[in-house]
Amino acid sequence: MATNHVQRPSVRRPARSQQTGQRSASAGQDLPAADLAAALAADRARAFDLFPVSRENAERLDRFVALLLKWQPAQNLVSATTLPQVWTRHVADSLQLAAHLPPSARVVADLGSGAGFPGLVLAIALAERAGARVHLVESNQRKAAFLREAARVTGAPATVHAARIEAALPEIAGPVDVVTARALAPLPDLIALAHPLLKTGAIGLFLKGQDVERELTETSKSWTLQVASAPSLTEAGGCILRVDRAEPLVPRGSSRTQS
Repeated sequence: MATNHVQRPSVRRPARSQQTGQRSASAGQDLPAADLAAALAADRARAFDLFPVSRENAERLDRFVALLLKWQPAQNLVSATTLPQVWTRHVADSLQLAAHLPPSARVVADLGSGAGFPGLVLAIALAERAGARVHLVESNQRKAAFLREAARVTGAPATVHAARIEAALPEIAGPVDVVTARALAPLPDLIALAHPLLKTGAIGLFLKGQDVERELTETSKSWTLQVASAPSLTEAGGCILRVDRAEPLVPRGSSRTQS
């Protein structure tokens, strides 16, 4: 019988004062415009305290958030309850992945990009890295249209693939260094979706929540993984899961033989 080895260190949680994960379920609903603007300004300052960026990238992120707020009423890009904390809840949550990118990484594939978290934010973070390109894979046509406009107004090095993940990955030319995802799917499904890139040398950087240990246990039933984890600085109990290797216990496409 094959034995599955999941190499995983315990996740150390930062002190609560380091986290921005204290969230109100009712925040953002029916806020007057002036109150929302004040909340956004304060939240922006907290995000940049957590993850400082260059002046140029701060301006790119400002244009991105302004566009998201403009499109939000018609497209419902993010939950309305998170709008006052869009900078810490979404932007900073995505920015923290930039510190985990290998210095040599140039090409990133972001699966299920949605409103651009983390992919479009990472593309902005990489805007000053020569040769950088982030592929944003999003099957929802309206969200894909938003991502194209966001890439245009920010000048981020991003390419949008408006297709399902299985159809989009073969369209990406050349090797991919990193594959990312946020709130896309349970880990067993996510590994299966990312495997075409992981098996060719990409590393996985996935933002996961409090159930990561349970998801790792479930994934170990069908995959051999080499993983490491680091605590999220924006969500209490969350983590950044790095996948360096993923191999199916039974080669995909093969069948078991009965004795």
